[in-house]
Amino acid sequence: MHLLVIRTSAMGDVALLTPVIMGMRKQYPEVEITLVTRRAFESFFYSINGIKLFFPDFKKNHKGLPGIFKMHHDLEKTDVDCVVDLHDVLRSKILRQLFRLSGVPVYVIDKGRNDKKSVINGKRKTGLKHSVLRYCDVFAEAGYPVLPADPPCIIPTPEGFSEISGLQLNADELNIGVAPYAKHKLKIWPEEHMQKLLEMISARHLIKIWLFGGHEELERLEDFRKRVPGSFLVTGNLSLAGELALMSRLDLMISMDSSNMHMAALTGTRVISIWGGTDPLTGFGAWKQPDNMAVRIPPEELTCRPCTIYGKGECRRGDLACMNWLTPEKVFDRLVNLKII
Repeated sequence: MHLLVIRTSAMGDVALLTPVIMGMRKQYPEVEITLVTRRAFESFFYSINGIKLFFPDFKKNHKGLPGIFKMHHDLEKTDVDCVVDLHDVLRSKILRQLFRLSGVPVYVIDKGRNDKKSVINGKRKTGLKHSVLRYCDVFAEAGYPVLPADPPCIIPTPEGFSEISGLQLNADELNIGVAPYAKHKLKIWPEEHMQKLLEMISARHLIKIWLFGGHEELERLEDFRKRVPGSFLVTGNLSLAGELALMSRLDLMISMDSSNMHMAALTGTRVISIWGGTDPLTGFGAWKQPDNMAVRIPPEELTCRPCTIYGKGECRRGDLACMNWLTPEKVFDRLVNLKII
C-alpha cells in the first residue's frame, strides 16, 4: 500500500505531522508513505525512516492550475493507492480530485470549523480535538488507526548539531529560548512584558537567552536583542536544521502561539507558551505539553477571549486586555510554581 499524504503549510502545522508519521512508520512499517510538503521543512522528517518526500515547485513547474496537473502527473508515476489530504485547501482539493477521477480513494481532514466557531462565540467551553489527533483520524478513515508518538518527534540532523557546535551552551546557565513575536498582533505579548520577565528570571538565575523568530521579524528581533543583555539572535544566523538542534538543547522555550512553540515542544524541550486572543482549547496547543505550561487569562476573567482561531483580526475591546493583563509577574509566578526556575 502506498499512501500519498498532503500538507504543504504552514510551518507549525507541518511540524505537527511528525508524531503521526512517526507513529505510522512504527505501527505500519510495510506501508509506503510519500509526503507532499515544502523543501524548507525537510529537516522535520530527517529521523523518520521509510518515507519519501515530494517537494512541489510552486514558483515554476507546479505553479498555478497547469502546475497542479503537472504535479498530479509527476505523483501518478509513483503508483499511489490512497490519498490522505491533511491540508484541504484549493490546491490540494484539485489535486485530490484528479486522483479520485483516476480511481484512487481519497480521505480528507475534518478541520472542525463549526466547533472552533462555537469556542470563539462562547457557546462551547470544553477543549477541542488536537490537530495531531485530527490528522490521526484521517489515517484511521483510510484504514490505518495510528497512535501518535510522544516527543521527541523531531530529531535534529547531524548537520544541525554541527552548525551549533561553536555556540556556548554552558551547563551552569539556564539556556532559554525566546520567541517573542507571532504573525498576528493578537498573539504577541508586549515587548516590555517579555523584557521585564527576562530581567526577573536573570535576577534569580544565571541565564543565556536565544532569540527565535521568522525572517520577517529580523529587524524587531535585532532591536530586542540590543535591549536584553546576554541574548543571542538565532534568526538569520542558523538554518532551520541548526535552530532545531539548538532548541533540543535548551532548558526552556518561552514562546507565543507560533511555529517556534510547536517546533521546540516536538524536539522534547519544555515550552511555556503565552496566549492572548487565541487559546489551546481550539486544538493548537504545544504537543504533549501540560496545560499549565500554557499561560493565559482565564475566559471567566475576560469573557471576550478567545476571540480568534489563528490570531487574525483586531481587538474588539481596543485595549488588547488578553495580553496587557497578563503581567510579567503572573508568568514568573507560573515558572516558580512549576519549579522551572
